[in-house]
Amino acid sequence: MGHLTVRPGGSLRGRGRVPGDKSISHRALLLGALADGDSRISGFLPSNDCLATLACLRALGVEIETHAPTTLTIHGRGLHGLQSPGGPLNCARSGTTMRFLMGILAGQAFDSVLTGDEQLLRRPMRRVAEPLRCMGADIETTAGHGPVTVRGQRLRGCDHVLPVASAQVKSALLLAGLYADGPTTVHQPGHARDHTERMLAAMGAAIEVSGLTVSLAPSPSLSPPSNAVRTWGCSLRSLSNAVRTWGCSLHPLGIGVPGDISSASFPLVAAAILPGSEVTIEGVGVNPTRTGLLDVLRAMGAGVVLDNECEQGGEPVADVTVRASDLRGADVRGAKVVRMIDEFPVLAVAATQAYGTTVVRDAAELRVKETDRIATVVTELQKLGAYIESLADGFVVARPAPLHGAVVNSHGDHRLAMALAVAGLVAEGDVVIENADCIADSFPGFVELMRGIGADYEVGADYEVGADYD
Repeated sequence: MGHLTVRPGGSLRGRGRVPGDKSISHRALLLGALADGDSRISGFLPSNDCLATLACLRALGVEIETHAPTTLTIHGRGLHGLQSPGGPLNCARSGTTMRFLMGILAGQAFDSVLTGDEQLLRRPMRRVAEPLRCMGADIETTAGHGPVTVRGQRLRGCDHVLPVASAQVKSALLLAGLYADGPTTVHQPGHARDHTERMLAAMGAAIEVSGLTVSLAPSPSLSPPSNAVRTWGCSLRSLSNAVRTWGCSLHPLGIGVPGDISSASFPLVAAAILPGSEVTIEGVGVNPTRTGLLDVLRAMGAGVVLDNECEQGGEPVADVTVRASDLRGADVRGAKVVRMIDEFPVLAVAATQAYGTTVVRDAAELRVKETDRIATVVTELQKLGAYIESLADGFVVARPAPLHGAVVNSHGDHRLAMALAVAGLVAEGDVVIENADCIADSFPGFVELMRGIGADYEVGADYEVGADYD
């Protein structure tokens, strides 16, 4: 695996763009594949995780044309047009791919096996499998993890209460709900990201959001009424033909994917902690379910400004500018956590430069990400001299720390790798990040963008930058 060397330097200044939003790119691929007709996607993120979803869909018989790295045409096959794959579907390291496909494949007329890299096979899948089983799904995990076997079944609607706000579990249930013979309702304890609901609504699904409750109702445009199925005596394999005669469809998509706010967090936090810096990231998605980090940076005293606010493909978009300032510690817990669950590694870096104490609680979900992100963030930042300690459900960072150079390791976690690359900019001495190739899982072009605003990064001969997203 490749390494990345970060040398401390001066302030960061300039403007740039980050790749398309990873969460939206996954959903555009999957829902475009289920549409009746051709969907055109621009701004797609050609990261390793999204390319895993693309490869799985091709294995399921979906034709996807790549006109440029970020521009695709998806020839949708309709809700019941997927084909049995010739073998196991490789989700690589993408938990989103595996969990979303569990929902879609549960209602198909064939069986499937979902697998992936060792890192993915350590991540929990029971949290998705169990509520899907309440819908009649036949899903077998491997001791609660992957590989996962999905045996296609006719599904029923469900009324499910999520114990923890999770966009992936919610989305898997809604995707399965497209195949159910009754309403599917999901009650959330907090506002998880809502890209699935927005996209389904744009495609004509009968979806309703009321506070923290999301309901997907079957209708003639989505599935035949259950009494018609009973009258016809359809088996699952003949049901797909019956569905086609009903003219069921999701409308095709035409979408420009906004910039990923999770990717933007790295240059923006770097600007906040390097004196004299001012960085603008253009065209960033600022969906309110995703802007927790911006709120916390403001509370810490950072200068955060949104300009050119508009709507793009049903998603709010803006240019985001962050100016350096003296930061103070913050208390992050409760509803804020789910709105910034992917940004905690880089928040920890910001906290090392803040006066006072930063406390993160209610973030036990970090234990089951690509790595145990509480343990790995604490371990690697301690190597750089940070005053950080772990908690069962978060961490505590005390007083500004004079970080120093060291050799650190990403543990194969793309967000930890980039957070360490930000920390290296304020360290005394070089920081060498081992296993940095994983950055391409979500942010191809990271090194180039950071160099463009003034960062001094050197890639080793064994470092693979990843696909260009321009």
